[in-house]
Amino acid sequence: MKPTVVATTMAKRGFFAPALPHRLARQLTSMRTWGFGLAGELRQAAARSPKSVAVVDDDRRLTYAELVAESDAVTSVLSARGIGPGDRIGLLARNHVGTVSAILGANALGADLVLLNTGLGADALAHLVTEQDLRLLVHDDEFSSLVGDLGVGRLSERDLARELHLLGPVPGPPPPVEAGRTVILTSGTTGMPRAATRRTPGGLGPMVSMLDRIPLNNRDRVLVSAPLFHTWGYAALQLGLGVRATLVLQRRFDPVAAHTALVRYRCHAMFAVPILIERMLAAADAGDLPRPPELRVVAVSGSSLSTGFAPRFMDRYGEVLYSLYGSTEASWICIADPRQLRRDPATAGTPPLGTRVEILDADLAPVRDGVTGRIFVGNDLVFEGYSDGGGVTSHEGMIATGDLGHRAGGLFYVDGRGDDMVVSGGENVHPAAVQRIIEESPEVREVCVTGVPDAEFGQRLAAFVVLEEEASLSGEDVRALVRSRLARHAVPRDVHFVEALPRNAAGKVLARELVAPDA
Repeated sequence: MKPTVVATTMAKRGFFAPALPHRLARQLTSMRTWGFGLAGELRQAAARSPKSVAVVDDDRRLTYAELVAESDAVTSVLSARGIGPGDRIGLLARNHVGTVSAILGANALGADLVLLNTGLGADALAHLVTEQDLRLLVHDDEFSSLVGDLGVGRLSERDLARELHLLGPVPGPPPPVEAGRTVILTSGTTGMPRAATRRTPGGLGPMVSMLDRIPLNNRDRVLVSAPLFHTWGYAALQLGLGVRATLVLQRRFDPVAAHTALVRYRCHAMFAVPILIERMLAAADAGDLPRPPELRVVAVSGSSLSTGFAPRFMDRYGEVLYSLYGSTEASWICIADPRQLRRDPATAGTPPLGTRVEILDADLAPVRDGVTGRIFVGNDLVFEGYSDGGGVTSHEGMIATGDLGHRAGGLFYVDGRGDDMVVSGGENVHPAAVQRIIEESPEVREVCVTGVPDAEFGQRLAAFVVLEEEASLSGEDVRALVRSRLARHAVPRDVHFVEALPRNAAGKVLARELVAPDA
């Protein structure tokens, strides 16, 4: 990325706002000394704005200077437990101040940190502890019974707080010789989650890519509702520290509490996964809640937006919605801004600076506009590979996302997962296309369309539908809706009405848990 682009974007976002000379000098020194990972971002922010509030939750708030002191103390506690650079520890925690301190403390030590999904079951957790060779598991108190006896060192939230209190102020650690790596789990919607190792940024380029498209400004107040163990919540932490923001955290998402926090803290931005803001919009409409006065950005990622949701949300909250299409493996791929979402709510948008996206056929040749193909992406933060040694298909510096999509009118679209495609009687069907049509019905709250085994045709489509209250839609109504828009082989033979769709802690539908009510 050209230095002029970096400088222009950072200046536009207030990174180079006037400051006392000694603080500016300390900020630049911190970046040179600690690099561009989380530990470096924290220290440059503390050098420039030590008294600004860095993070706040329902119980505590820390300034940037206090956050450095607490994260340094966490580093000391980890060291006393025998953890050193390159050792691997797990973190099982919700969004709160202590989680941020633990992440930053491990990063400053040079330890590898595995961010564990708070929705993991006991078997999946035990599997990951062994697979990742964890030496220590740091966890919230609520997970004490889940953690049990896993043959690994444990440090509970309560024990960590006690050790930090007894320790008191500590000298800051030296920068690690090699930065620790962050390992983030894939969603595991169809099977066991896989651990993907993230690259440490080598400069300001990745942050500039985001800030060029998502207008997060210096010292904004940001509600982070996306889980910090999720790629998008972790990205919010990275971006927030980079622009010296105040990060507002809540342990559990509640739609009314989230809206209230936007108003109470006069938040400028919110990071969430789509299902959360869908619930917040419903609660705001039902309670006729006031519009947050300073909200400029609601940035979502993790799954596609429901059909027609984007314009309804912006009618209520203003032109503030930014939808990022990304993955654990590729970080970001495309961003749809409010103007693009108004033009077509189904679009994934366009790639940000420094990202290359291609739609390729089975022979890895580019396809024409409007033709569905495999999505390939390349950028500075493409993952280093799965921790189990596996990888993904690569081509000319890009990796396959596993998704199918197309390009039309200068915009990109995601048509579904490659492994979700259903072959029924020799015909290829993309469940996502069927799902979008069913979602258009005002009587449908949410829906998941998936393939199920069929003795005659190999596979057939099944739709699992959650209706709005007092809706009277029938299975034949759903089939007629699809039949009016798509070919006969795309009509779901099975339509099941369910009370809710099973979701993981990051809000993604768990297709593997969908079972017909009469099965």
